[in-house]
Amino acid sequence: MTDYLDAWQCIGCGRMEAPRPCVGVCQDRKVRLVAAEDYDAVVERLRVATDAVALLRLLAGARPHAERWRESFEALQAKARALLTDAADVEEAIAEQAASTGKGDRA
Repeated sequence: MTDYLDAWQCIGCGRMEAPRPCVGVCQDRKVRLVAAEDYDAVVERLRVATDAVALLRLLAGARPHAERWRESFEALQAKARALLTDAADVEEAIAEQAASTGKGDRA
């Protein structure tokens, strides 16, 4: 599960602020933050890439019987097509999200 920090961001300079009650031990440290949309886009692309690696491992280890090579090949093709469809769906969703926020795709 992803934890998000709710904060305010200035639309002019980009300054971010997330006030919290101080318990007397606060120290300011520089942190690097990304927009949740950018993070989510990278996570989805990583999921697709992980699925692609799994398919490559399956292909690399496939040893079909001589009389069943076509069946194995067609099953691997079907998995590859499904993965390509999933990847296209992810890219389309990312593009739609970017267009709706007016940010463009920064991931």
